[in-house]
Amino acid sequence: MTAMLRSLLPRSLRARMLLLTLGTILLVQAATFATVTYYRNQYTQEVAVGFTATTIRTLRASLAQIPADERPAFLREASQNEWRLWSRSLPSNTSMERSQSARKAKQDREPPPNDIREDLRSFVKALNRRLDDGTRVALSRGPEPRLYISLLPDVQSEDSNAGREWLVIPLDQIAPPVATPVVLVWLGGMGLVLLLTAAFSWHITRPLTRLAKAADQLAAGQPQRVTPAGPTETRILGERFNAMLDTLAESNAVQRTLLAGLPHDLKGPLSRMWLRIEMMDDASFKEGMRKDVQDMQRMVNQFIGFVRGSDPGSYQFAPLVLNGWLEEQVSAWETAGSPVSLVYSTPTALHLSADRGALGRLLDNLITNALNHGEPPVEVRLELDGTDALITVSDHGSGISIERRNEALRPFSRLDDARTLTGSVGLGLALADSIVRAHDGNLALDAAPWGGLAVKIRLPTQT
Repeated sequence: MTAMLRSLLPRSLRARMLLLTLGTILLVQAATFATVTYYRNQYTQEVAVGFTATTIRTLRASLAQIPADERPAFLREASQNEWRLWSRSLPSNTSMERSQSARKAKQDREPPPNDIREDLRSFVKALNRRLDDGTRVALSRGPEPRLYISLLPDVQSEDSNAGREWLVIPLDQIAPPVATPVVLVWLGGMGLVLLLTAAFSWHITRPLTRLAKAADQLAAGQPQRVTPAGPTETRILGERFNAMLDTLAESNAVQRTLLAGLPHDLKGPLSRMWLRIEMMDDASFKEGMRKDVQDMQRMVNQFIGFVRGSDPGSYQFAPLVLNGWLEEQVSAWETAGSPVSLVYSTPTALHLSADRGALGRLLDNLITNALNHGEPPVEVRLELDGTDALITVSDHGSGISIERRNEALRPFSRLDDARTLTGSVGLGLALADSIVRAHDGNLALDAAPWGGLAVKIRLPTQT
């Protein structure tokens, strides 16, 4: 269950949410820009060009009714002295926008940056196509943007610009299509949307991140409840997670009660069996029964040890200097004649907050496991790895394959093809792992340099 939660709640969820939202915003902005551009072009082609062509025709008809000498004054007065009438040939610095088959005149110089004429070229081309009565529209070249519109062409010189009267319209006062303030406003709006997106993503992903952290703690054997928060779905998910923790806690309580009660109930029959064995006269039968009862007693002790190790309330933590304590524990095994030795101990004093009794059961369990299921001698090492104390217990047996090491740490796991099973119920390594996790450490199975099993215990030290 916890593995599934960790896979569903990756650490980069917030970043992915932001990227997804940002990508959606940019996609919508691009689609909006493309749509606006398309309809703007359609408007320019269909509406603006049509109205402009009608206005030019109307202006031509009006000027045709005015005497030639009065036309310049009429245009200046009508345009508030902004437009003027050019009654000569088209200036040489003018680019005539004809149909696509006409040749485009060469430019005399490069246009200035952000030239309005670059945005009007398609408009002028469309306007020339719409005007079918001999009227021509032209754009100037050079530093001064001007628009030239022929009003009264000379019918005797159809293919030249001579004799035409040109309406000259300055383009200096026309603002570019997208001004800098508009861009700044657009960027400010985008920034505001991104801030709102970040806040919304944080509102959604914060409870999910907490839930992922709680799932990791549950996998490490340190369950912690979460506070349901965020949208309705994440609140429901948090409530379901807490309900799952309650169910697991109840199941663990039932398991501990069962494991604690069963060994206690077996102690009475075992004691009576010991008494009856001692009253027997058949030495061979007596020895066989004694061995069976010893195995049963060992199993009961394993159950009791596992119940104690898996109960967080049974630990009593106190300051401990690991170096001296470990030397005493290994020395007790050596004094009893067991092939156990402390091959290395770091000279740096390592201080821990630990339960002496639990650590004693941990070390005795690992050494017993190495002697019974591996091969002697058993070597113990103590090293300082960063800020952690690293204890390694190694034997000279055949070890455990990489594929089955996680399985070996599970309660009641029996690796029949790798270890012997006499008197074992598969709780030794599981008990050791529970004790190490209760001390905020971790236990890992590895291979010794000579091929045996190496159990590595990492415990945090105190500075």
